[in-house]
Amino acid sequence: MIDFTLRTAVPDDIPAVLALWARAAKGTSITDDADGVAALLARDPQCLLLATRADHPAVLLGTVIAGWDGWRCHLYRLAVDPDHRRRGIGAALLAAAEARFAALGGRRADAMVLDDNALGHRTWQAGGYRPQPQWTRWVKPLAAD
Repeated sequence: MIDFTLRTAVPDDIPAVLALWARAAKGTSITDDADGVAALLARDPQCLLLATRADHPAVLLGTVIAGWDGWRCHLYRLAVDPDHRRRGIGAALLAAAEARFAALGGRRADAMVLDDNALGHRTWQAGGYRPQPQWTRWVKPLAAD
């Protein structure tokens, strides 16, 4: 069993966050780059939660973005290093995100999960989340890739 701690990200963590997402997260986003993560941290410095090794705090084990816009609670990029899955890291990150939302006055959290991400579906279901089939996400890129 590996001991880990949770903390919020700082700009110096951006390269490690992007490296973890490249090996652990399914799918990519237009904002999965240093500028996108830096903008996220500038807007809400507490929203990117990290799990790191307790004995080596520079070693990143997992992430979740717990975005609060004052109206809704949004979860993105729940990712755990493949070598450290099934050890409670994802559950701890979700619990920390939900505690953050509760402290901010949030009443319901939603998560962006790719339709073909079976592992992600199991993870979110284990956390008590369910798909909401009456909604479909509509998107429009505001910048060129």
